[in-house]
Amino acid sequence: MTWDTADLTRRDRRGTPLPSAVPRAIRRMAVPAVAFSVLLGLSSPGVAQDFDLTMGVLPAPNSLYTEMMQQVPKRIAAATGGKVQVTLNDSLVGGTQITAAVRDGRVPMSGALHTYLAGEDPRMGLFNLPGLVDNMADYTYLCQSFWCGDVERLWKENWNAVVLAEGAWCSQALFSKMPIRTLEDFKGKKLRVHNPQTAALMEAIGAKPAPLPLSEVPPALERGVIDGVFTSVCYGNGQEYWRLAKYVQNWKIGPITGWVIIINKDVWDSIPETLRTAIRKEMNALQQEALYDFYSHVNKAVSDMKAKGVELWTAPQSEVDRVAAPEYAKAAYQAFYDRAAQLGFDGKAYVQHARDVLGK
Repeated sequence: MTWDTADLTRRDRRGTPLPSAVPRAIRRMAVPAVAFSVLLGLSSPGVAQDFDLTMGVLPAPNSLYTEMMQQVPKRIAAATGGKVQVTLNDSLVGGTQITAAVRDGRVPMSGALHTYLAGEDPRMGLFNLPGLVDNMADYTYLCQSFWCGDVERLWKENWNAVVLAEGAWCSQALFSKMPIRTLEDFKGKKLRVHNPQTAALMEAIGAKPAPLPLSEVPPALERGVIDGVFTSVCYGNGQEYWRLAKYVQNWKIGPITGWVIIINKDVWDSIPETLRTAIRKEMNALQQEALYDFYSHVNKAVSDMKAKGVELWTAPQSEVDRVAAPEYAKAAYQAFYDRAAQLGFDGKAYVQHARDVLGK
């Protein structure tokens, strides 16, 4: 049995070193819409802390996402000599509002998820299309080749946000109350999903997707409201989901879910260029770690569960191919193409570009 723990080097598929990126998100925090100077937290003259920024993050303890987000305050403070302070908060803004809050100026920064916006612009959910991205190496290469540049432009144009860093949650796993080992086993199962592409695939193969907030997953498993949950292997281990859903399976369905650290563009522009340069440098280093230390975190979560007697199972490629077969995957792709047409770009050409880049 093998788990998806392929190692990453600091080079792309052609052997070329990949450029560094920027920082990640932290927890969710929103502040009331107040005067701009208060939003920024501008201090009075003579005080070293010139900018005091709230960063909204998702409440996801024991996850790689949170671990990376928690590094942001100290790293930015150190890089700017204490002139820019960041405070994380995971309770003031709901998960689906974490991006809009930055756009609207309710919170200066956030650790956002692209996939929450896939319904608005399908490019934000490209990596969750069935059979396209199989692992973190694919995700990183796609990001560095063109996709991250595209979504950086979308963040700026549509959400008035500047990207500081890209990263991802640990590889996704299916924690279920009964074994799901074949295509047929999915039929009738109520499974928590976190993106529209996986939801479309689940519906096509006969499962019943349930988009629940993470906070509602444990009671839903206990009461039998859901039969399983797709979530990050690190978060699932940290929350001990295996106590409620003892079958932990790697189906390579939407295996990578990205996150991004963004800052309101008006806030960013108000920060002196010397400080912005220092922040970008530090966030590049954080992103580098997020991308290339990824599997060390996955491996640790897998080892922890194995040590506790949890059985981890990886679907054979033949069964993965059955689940992601064109007759089932077409619903997710067609939704991508239809929304792309509404937005005025060629969705099929965009997906083909991604396939060409990944050699698929």
